[in-house]
Amino acid sequence: MKKIQIAAMQVSQVILGCMRIIKPGKNPVKVIETAYENGINFFDHADIYGDGQCETVFAEALAQTSIRREDIYLQSKCSIRPGVAYDFSKEHILKSVEGSLQRLKTDYLDTLLLHRPDTLMEPEEVAEAFYELEKSGKVRYFGVSNQNPMQIELLKTAVKQPLYFNQLQFGLKHTEMIDAGLNVNIPNQASHMQDGSVLEYSRINKMTIQAWSPFQYGFFDGPFVDNEKFPELNQKLNFYAEKYGVTPSGIAIAWINRHPAKMQTIIGTMTESRIKEVTEASDIVLSHDEWYDLYMAAGNSLP
Repeated sequence: MKKIQIAAMQVSQVILGCMRIIKPGKNPVKVIETAYENGINFFDHADIYGDGQCETVFAEALAQTSIRREDIYLQSKCSIRPGVAYDFSKEHILKSVEGSLQRLKTDYLDTLLLHRPDTLMEPEEVAEAFYELEKSGKVRYFGVSNQNPMQIELLKTAVKQPLYFNQLQFGLKHTEMIDAGLNVNIPNQASHMQDGSVLEYSRINKMTIQAWSPFQYGFFDGPFVDNEKFPELNQKLNFYAEKYGVTPSGIAIAWINRHPAKMQTIIGTMTESRIKEVTEASDIVLSHDEWYDLYMAAGNSLP
């Protein structure tokens, strides 16, 4: 498993997202062990996943393995109050972190992300919360999720800690952050800049993009791998899967990893065989031409 350096952390390029760890019929202990044995040392949570139960189940399962807390990186997210609002208030951030620490049975989070923007955000309140969390040792590194460059810049008017991460939906069937950059000054739909050049901003500011839902098309519309709706894309995925001796899903991850932005990719599968399939392909480096071949097969065109 390829590792990338972020701050003082050597993290796996593939992250295991734990939103489905309470899914019936799955074995959380085996899931965590399989991920770790195949090179994944980074686990993503959020206080809203399973209304907190996902963090609880993860901690209980981790305790049944031989994996040491100091050998993995735990990330959680806060700010979504289901059915109420998004909340970047100091009170809510501190309360959310305390809850995650208790459920995860740990003294610290390696990283904390602000989960979706709060338009009522007061940057000074966020700064106070981050200062207290860092000073107390409860959070080591910080980032955001689903935020555009100007929202990040607004945060940085008060927040002094570096913001190392931004979680954004990205994959072969969700390429908007690339499309606009390839269609500059062209009067077509692909040229519409919907995210403020967040890809280029992230590279300039050394923020690591964590790509979520890498196998989905649309907004949770379903997987594109082995989907008859996308015959050309799946033909190419199968072709390169055979060439490199991996699965089509592995090639879809390799396509993300090939981008020089050095992204991390979040996989949400709780099936051990699927975890192995994806991690086996993590070190594949697609050629320049192969990357564009897949991009075009996904339904994109070049001006």
